[in-house]
This record gives sequence, C-alpha cells and structure tokens, in this order.
Amino acid sequence: MRTYIGGHQVVSDTDFVELALGTPLDLWLGVEGESEMERAARLDAARDILADNPDLPDRVSQAAAEAIEAHAPNLFNVVLLPTRRAAGRRQYRGGAAA
Repeated sequence: MRTYIGGHQVVSDTDFVELALGTPLDLWLGVEGESEMERAARLDAARDILADNPDLPDRVSQAAAEAIEAHAPNLFNVVLLPTRRAAGRRQYRGGAAA
C-alpha cells in the first residue's frame, strides 16, 4: 500500500515527517560536521520559518501526539511479570515482639 501526502509519495518515516512539517528534518536537527557558518545559516532559516508560521510548534506536537496514539499498542506493549517470593522467607507483618 502506498501513502501520499499532498501528491508526494511517502517512502520512509523521514519522508512522512518532512512532508508533515513542510521542511527537511536537517533544518531543525542539523547535520554532522556542519561548520559554524552553516549552523548559523540553518538556525537563521529556522527562525524565519517559525516567525512566518507561529503555529508550527503546535502542529508538530499534534502530529507527534497523533502518531503516538496510532502506534500506542506497539509502543506501550508492556506485560507485567508475576512476582514470586523467595522460598523460605517470611513476610514481615509489623508489630512488636512479645
């Protein structure tokens, strides 16, 4: 099954996030080995985008919450293991000795 967002085919998780945000992830996360000048330019571009789209953080939070909700059964598949008392131990019940 293929997934499309705005006419673009999503082929990876990164594609999905980038299409949902409308910006590449590297803009927000940076890239390994970037120079100080590249980092400053990237952060400046990010500030401009946030200034033009003040609701972007809310949209990102909403997209993250929806993704967590959609995949919650897999993310939070927690099974409690039964506990066993060690053999021969007696449980302390409190009180003073007579």
